[in-house]
Amino acid sequence: VQLQAFGGGSVQAGDSLRLSCADFGRSFSSYGMGWFRQTPGKEREFVAAITWNGESTSYANSVKGRFTISRDNAKSTGYLQMNSLEPEDTALYYCAAAVSRWGSTSIRRHYSYWGQGTLVTVSS
Repeated sequence: VQLQAFGGGSVQAGDSLRLSCADFGRSFSSYGMGWFRQTPGKEREFVAAITWNGESTSYANSVKGRFTISRDNAKSTGYLQMNSLEPEDTALYYCAAAVSRWGSTSIRRHYSYWGQGTLVTVSS
């Protein structure tokens, strides 16, 4: 698994962004996928996760109803659609892969592979 996240940018509050996470190692369909985010001085926090087959998802309460996680195994790519963005969503966003037995886990230590972060900045 070789993950690369992209799609970050600077937007206004209320705007939308879609992050993508591509797996260049081509074993993407065997793993659950998650998105985490981190701001300076804070722990990396869970945002959303999806099982290897896309049948189950989970979300942090702070993004539920605004963010949607999805995946396209044929393209070895996962997505995080972020709507109604708020300044509090400003962070470095990371995608990660976990072995399939963990399901759509929110636990950071379950994730074995991490991509580099992509920065999302939301201004008011």
